[in-house]
Parts: sequence; structure tokens; C-alpha cells
Amino acid sequence: MHRTAQHQHPPQTMEPRDPQWLEKVRDSFARQKVMALIGAELVDVQPGRCEIHLPFRADLTQQNAYFHAGIVATVVDSAGGYAGFSLMPAGSDVLTVEYKLNLLAPGDGELLVAVGEVVKPGRNLVITRGEVYAIKNGRSIHCATMQQTLMTMRGKPEPLESKP
Repeated sequence: MHRTAQHQHPPQTMEPRDPQWLEKVRDSFARQKVMALIGAELVDVQPGRCEIHLPFRADLTQQNAYFHAGIVATVVDSAGGYAGFSLMPAGSDVLTVEYKLNLLAPGDGELLVAVGEVVKPGRNLVITRGEVYAIKNGRSIHCATMQQTLMTMRGKPEPLESKP
């Protein structure tokens, strides 16, 4: 009988390439006006990992009073993006190239928790995954999962405070 060897990969060490990575992530999040608009909070950032919370608000829901899928996508896109950005070099910025979102259950809760983690920290492209949980009555319901590709943008000038 032939047995297939199971490949075990050692956990990848996530090393930031910018000594100011945490300040860079926090500053960028503070400039992201859509996060302020919807009331999202940057709760935890580690090298290669980011957690964002979004308290329930009626104006963020769809017709059945669940968090709207677009809001779920927005929060997990940012969680994955900032997880990847934490590992990018100084003087760079991050841009989402693509993501795939699977909605697993309605976003029904008092709080959305989006967690982004780096899968592969490449030089130009960074692959992340994200998970979203709806917290209701102390219970956590896994409501979405995402896979994302990010691009490292080098030499990007400081953004203008407001564009026309």
C-alpha cells in the first residue's frame, strides 16, 4: 500500500521590513476616511496580522437588518490590506489588486470582527486571507472568508489630504 507523505511546512516568520511599521499602519488607517465613515476601529496589529472591529449601526445594514455584504467586504479588505502593509518596506504603500469573498452566514450581530493574516509576503505581491465573525449575544458566528492579493506600491508620494 502506497502512503502519501504529508508535507509539514514550518510556520513562516513575519518580519516587518520597516522599523516604523506599526506607526505606518496606524497613520494610514487614520487617513482612510471610509473606516471613519462606517465607524471601524483598528483593534490589533502584529507583523502580518490585523484585526478591525465594526460596531453595529442600522445605517450599515441591508433590508433584513444584517450588516450589508459590501460593509463586510470593506472591513475585511482593510484587515487583509493592513496585515500585508505591516510587512512592506518603508516608503511604500499598499493597494488591493484582487480579492475573493465567500459569505458563509448573515452578518447578524452587535459587532463585526475582521481578521487579516498574511499567507505569503512577496516582494511585489502579498497574499493574505481574512475571516469575519459576527458577534451576537456573546456568540461568534463565522460569516465570511476572503483571499486577497495586494500590490506593494513603491515611491508613491504622500497622499493629498483631499482630492477634488
